[in-house]
Amino acid sequence: MGRYVEETFRRIVLAHPEHEFIFFFDRPYDDAFIFSNNITPVVLSPPARHPILFIIWYELAIVRALKKYKADIFISPDNFCSIRTKVPTLLVIHDLAFCHFPEQIGKVVRWYYQYFTPKFVKKAARIACVSEYTKSDVVKFYDANPNDIDVCYSGVRDIFKPLSESEKISVRAKYSNEKNYFYYIGAVHPRKNVHRLIMAFDQFKETTGSDFKFLIAGRFAWQVGEVKSAYDAAKHKADIEFLGFVSDEDSPKLMAAGHAVLFASQFEGFGVPIVEAFNCELPVVTSNVSSMPEIAGDAGILVNPKSVDEIAKAMIELVENPNLYQEMVEKAKGRKSKFTWDFTADVIWKAVESVVSAKK
Repeated sequence: MGRYVEETFRRIVLAHPEHEFIFFFDRPYDDAFIFSNNITPVVLSPPARHPILFIIWYELAIVRALKKYKADIFISPDNFCSIRTKVPTLLVIHDLAFCHFPEQIGKVVRWYYQYFTPKFVKKAARIACVSEYTKSDVVKFYDANPNDIDVCYSGVRDIFKPLSESEKISVRAKYSNEKNYFYYIGAVHPRKNVHRLIMAFDQFKETTGSDFKFLIAGRFAWQVGEVKSAYDAAKHKADIEFLGFVSDEDSPKLMAAGHAVLFASQFEGFGVPIVEAFNCELPVVTSNVSSMPEIAGDAGILVNPKSVDEIAKAMIELVENPNLYQEMVEKAKGRKSKFTWDFTADVIWKAVESVVSAKK
């Protein structure tokens, strides 16, 4: 979500020097986020790190600031907005995961989402969603007017690109003992299905006898018991590496040096790693649920995320069937141009103009 804000609004403010932008922060900011001289950065208290503080920040601090700076529009890019402000609001919704998996969210945060999201949707003058799937969710759960919702998608940074064979060898020497590998990046959390990826990898190893490894990049979220249990039970745990958080410098290289990306999440509002893999010209094994078929198109191998057998079978085919592998690489090349931050910024700006025009 943070990357979405950074990439989208960098493009918007640079493309529209004729307008003034007020960037609200809830903590000290890095000057790198002040992209041009038509931005006024403002820090508002308190730091919004808890649902109670969310309420204070959006319903008191934001309301006062919008009035003080005489804003024409409030663009809220992170699922939340202010109910009390009289300024027209463009709300960006990334997903409604809490509607599908409420048990995987803490009680207080779950209460905040369930109580306030219907009010946010009703309050917004216009809504932008990162996929058609998320748009359909907003319409289904909150009876929103589909004509008031734009689909803006997400993009991918240009640091994700293919590597030469020599570069791949260098990355594998550093991270996988020179072995080829499958790669996952994202939170290590039950909804991301990492436990079944581990089980499928173990099955893949048993069936093929391959020396492949499985590299898992990303922070451990809460509720990781299933992941730990799957890892502890794996016969081939020696070939599974938890990398933790990886930097912007290492992440694209780790992905591009792999054989394929595994991203069989149980739910996604968009699924950024799918598009990152396409930009690296790699095949993706992803899920046949929520937004993932929409984002992957025919360039991904779609599996039932609850079926370890299906995930393992896809992995086996990508290793043992070189014709299929090359076919998926070519489809990835053709798919990657569909999702760009320029497109996202353009959709958001047109939505801004629509809201401001309606106000006038």
